[in-house]
Amino acid sequence: MTPEQVAAVSKPLVLDLGEAYTRCPVTLRRARLLGISGWAFYVSGRAGALGDVRAETVAAALGFLAPDAVADGWDGAARTVRPFEVAAASLAECCRWGAEQLDGVPRIDRLAVLLERAVAAADASGMPLFAAWRAMPVPGRSAGARAAAALRLLREHFTGAYLLAVRAAGMTPLEAVLAGPDGETGAMACGWPPPYPAVGPLVRRRLWAEAVTDRLAAPAFAALGPVDGADLVELLTATRARLGTVGRSHPAV
Repeated sequence: MTPEQVAAVSKPLVLDLGEAYTRCPVTLRRARLLGISGWAFYVSGRAGALGDVRAETVAAALGFLAPDAVADGWDGAARTVRPFEVAAASLAECCRWGAEQLDGVPRIDRLAVLLERAVAAADASGMPLFAAWRAMPVPGRSAGARAAAALRLLREHFTGAYLLAVRAAGMTPLEAVLAGPDGETGAMACGWPPPYPAVGPLVRRRLWAEAVTDRLAAPAFAALGPVDGADLVELLTATRARLGTVGRSHPAV
């Protein structure tokens, strides 16, 4: 498999597995323990690695979430707890989930190593959120915890690459969400209020952006080589099948 092929096949698997921990009820309880809403925990949990920045900066980094919705979550959390603490709590929950759900997966140690190699080789240019997350120490040391953390980082890498590709395609983030499989439902979930622009002319541009995303992410998988790349795809496929998790299959989140 070529690096672009590995990226293309891995993308839906990484996008799903990389956010699976956020759907865990134990993870959701962490928000209540911090005294913030679930939405505030999601926004600050993703962008808190950037530190104490303004909501406008967070909206620019996240891209696909409506700025007003980002501000509600970011500012709401900041009144109670510092953003970096929320990010650290989110990463701790990710590792906890990984240790509980992935440690028993066959060859999870091999998957963790391959994912970590891809994360280390990924080009962070133009992806400040991914770069910030990669700089954070991983609190869990079991193979499952390490794999979950690496999936979380690779998910952010794919999302950052897609944001760059969307802008290069001449699309706004909202247009990319609307042209995706979730359409207006996805736009509403990301906080964008109607009315919405027509979708028809955008579909071809979105498909081009998806292909560019694979090209931008390919260097991370080029470091593995064709044999290890194919092994990564096989292990990701088996892990997703074992967990039965189905979430996002495209990075417009």
